[in-house]
Amino acid sequence: MAGKPEASLAEGVRPREVVSWAMYDFANSGYTTVVITAVFNAYFVAEVAGRAPWATFAWTAALAVSYALIVLTAPVIGAWADARAAKIRLLAATTIGCVLFTAGLATVGSGDLALGIALVILSNFFFGTGENLVASFLPELAKEEAMGKVSGWGWGLGYLGGLLALGACLAYITYAQGQGAPATAFVPVTMLITAGLFAAASLPTFLFLRERAVPVPVTAAGVLNNAFSRVAETLGRARRYSDLWRFLTCLVFYQAGIQTVIALAAVYAQEAMGFTTRDTITLILVVNVTAAIGAFAFGHVQDRLGHVRTLAYTLCGWLLAVVLAWMAEGPALFWVVANLVGLCMGSTQSAGRALIGYLSPPARTAEFFGLWGLAVKLSSIIGPLTYGAVTWVTQGNHRLAILVTGLFFVAGLAILAGLDPARGRRAALEETS
Repeated sequence: MAGKPEASLAEGVRPREVVSWAMYDFANSGYTTVVITAVFNAYFVAEVAGRAPWATFAWTAALAVSYALIVLTAPVIGAWADARAAKIRLLAATTIGCVLFTAGLATVGSGDLALGIALVILSNFFFGTGENLVASFLPELAKEEAMGKVSGWGWGLGYLGGLLALGACLAYITYAQGQGAPATAFVPVTMLITAGLFAAASLPTFLFLRERAVPVPVTAAGVLNNAFSRVAETLGRARRYSDLWRFLTCLVFYQAGIQTVIALAAVYAQEAMGFTTRDTITLILVVNVTAAIGAFAFGHVQDRLGHVRTLAYTLCGWLLAVVLAWMAEGPALFWVVANLVGLCMGSTQSAGRALIGYLSPPARTAEFFGLWGLAVKLSSIIGPLTYGAVTWVTQGNHRLAILVTGLFFVAGLAILAGLDPARGRRAALEETS
C-alpha cells in the first residue's frame, strides 16, 4: 500500500483494518492453491481414484456438489448476515469449518473415495461461504472510486499467501521424496500444513476487522424469514438492477473458464503434459507470483481504465492462454501459458469483485455479494463438470477439454459488451432500504 493508503479508504477506516481484511485473502488462498489447484486434485485423480476413466469427472462432481450447496445458501446467508450484523461471526464459523475439514483430508489414502469426496465437499463449502462473507466488507472499507485498488490489495496478498502455503508444501514434499516417501505419505502432511497456515494467518482479521452493519429491528424468530424476503425482493428487482444482472450472467460464463483452470491445472499438467508433482507445484508457485503482480498492477489501473474495459482485456488474455495450452506440445510453451494465466487471473478476479461492489446498493452489500458468490459457484459447477464430462466421454482427451473451456470466455466477452457501469451505479444508489 504505497503512498497514502488513507486516501483510498472510507471515512473512519484505518489502514490496519484494511490490512487485517486483506490478510483473510492471504490466509484462505492456501486452501485453493494446495487443495483445489496444485496438490490434492492431482492426488485424488491419480491415487484416491486410481486414474479410472471417470476419475477426473469424480473430482469435478465432488466440487460441483459443494458449489451447489453454496449456490443454494449464499444469498440467504448474506441476507442473514446483513439483518443480524453478523458477518464477522459467520466468517469465524466458516473459517473453523474449512480448517477442520482440510485437516481431515490428511486421513484420505488410496481407494478412500467416499471419504475424500465427503471432505472435499465440506471443506470447499465452508471455504466458499467464507469467501463471500469477507468480500462483502469491501464497500464498507474503500471509497467508491478506489474499490478496484483496495480489492487488488486483497487479491495480491492472497496470491502471496498461496505462495507461502505452496512453498511450505513444496519444501516438505522435496524432503519426503528425498527419503523415498510415496505420495500417500507426503500429500496428507501438506493438508495439515495448509490447515495450520489458514488458521494462523486469519487471526488478524478477527482481531481488527470491525462489524459496521446495523441489525434490522426484527425478532429472532423473524430473522430467517426476513433473510428470505430480502433475497426474494432482490431477485424480484432484476429489471431495476439490469446491469448488475447482466454482469452476474457474464460472470457465470467467464468464471466457468477460470474455475476450470483452477480446479484442473495440476491434473492437466500431469496428465497431458507429463509433469511430476514437484514440477506442478513449482509451476503453480510461479503462477502465483505473476497473479500477485496482475492483481496489484491492474487493481491500480482499472480505476482509471474502467472495470469493464479491464475485464475485456483480461478475458482476451484468457482466451489466448487456452488456445496456446491446446497447442502446447512441451513444457516451454506451457510455461508461457501458465504465466499468462497468472497475470489474467489476478486482474480478472480483482476487477470482478470491485465491479460487484460498485453495482451493489450500500445497504445490501452482503446480500449482493451473496449473489456474486452464487454466480461464481454456479460457474464452478458448469465449467469443471464440462471439462470432466469431455475427458470421460473421450477417454481422457484433456486437450479437447481445455479447448472447449475457451468457449466460456467467448460467451463472457459477448455479454460484457452490453454492460453500462454508470447506469448500474445510479440504480444502486437509488436503493434506500
